[in-house]
Amino acid sequence: MLFDYVSLAGGLVVLIIAGDILVRGSVGVAQRLGIPNLVIGLTIVAFGTSAPELVISLKAATEGAGGIAIGNVVGSNIANVLLVLGMPAMIAATPCGEDGATKNAIFMFAVSIIFVILCFFSPLGLISSLILLALLAVFLGDSALSALKHRKEKKASDFAAAKIAEEEGNEGLEDVEGVPDAMAVAGVYIVLGLIGLPLGAHFTIEGATSVAQDWGVSDAVIALTVIALGTSLPELATTVMAAVRQHGAVAIGNVIGSNIFNLVAIMGITTAVVPVDVPAEILKFDIWVMLACAMLLLGLAARRVCLGRVSGFVLFSSYCLYIFAVYWFSPTI
Repeated sequence: MLFDYVSLAGGLVVLIIAGDILVRGSVGVAQRLGIPNLVIGLTIVAFGTSAPELVISLKAATEGAGGIAIGNVVGSNIANVLLVLGMPAMIAATPCGEDGATKNAIFMFAVSIIFVILCFFSPLGLISSLILLALLAVFLGDSALSALKHRKEKKASDFAAAKIAEEEGNEGLEDVEGVPDAMAVAGVYIVLGLIGLPLGAHFTIEGATSVAQDWGVSDAVIALTVIALGTSLPELATTVMAAVRQHGAVAIGNVIGSNIFNLVAIMGITTAVVPVDVPAEILKFDIWVMLACAMLLLGLAARRVCLGRVSGFVLFSSYCLYIFAVYWFSPTI
């Protein structure tokens, strides 16, 4: 038991450090390449923080534990909205109204609806996989186009500024010496963050799962709560550091992007490898909570809400209530 608690605590420390490093590197790359922070949050950061979900879901599905694979994704999406947005808001104001957030939140909500429909045609197999992976391709394509458009606009703006500087007799905008080195450092930060997050999540999940089993709860409960919480810790760590460093676009982009990746990439890849049965208890309750959370996130983005301490506490309390409901109404071992 002592090793389990040490594994849990050590994993949390690694997650926090890796989350900070990933935010620093991602924002650095975004600024130097002229890519919006929101796009970085939606793609690189979101995919990196969703890596633990992919590992866990694939492992569970190949071992015949489809309930854990589905519960991990559904529980993670719930935690991403209520916990990952709630806790950082209690530390620092977290804006949800970044440009482009609403469009991507609409896509996330639409993907959530499609996923719910597919779950009622259990087991999720090759057809479901093709649909989900096609949606992933659409999402990545749109993100790439947004990044290219923003970069062209930035280049045009920089060129206009350079012309003005030249006409005024200045030698240029600024000395760019050292930019390649800065890019290299930012790239190393991203790689270290992407490596550290799954590693920290692994130790956290191993410790937390052992503790939960010692407490006598079922695998379904573990998947929806302990494992889902563990695989959401990278998002939580990254979003907390993004909020503290006033990078709201990375924070909201990370949550929206992670929820999209969990459904279309994680489940798309997993169901391409092996069919996954959807447990009846998840269809009755948890999947609807996930859909309600997706609708809530869409509302926050559409109304450009800035989450503060009170709203953060409400979200955090709602997650605690959900965890209580899962444990209260679910059978134990």
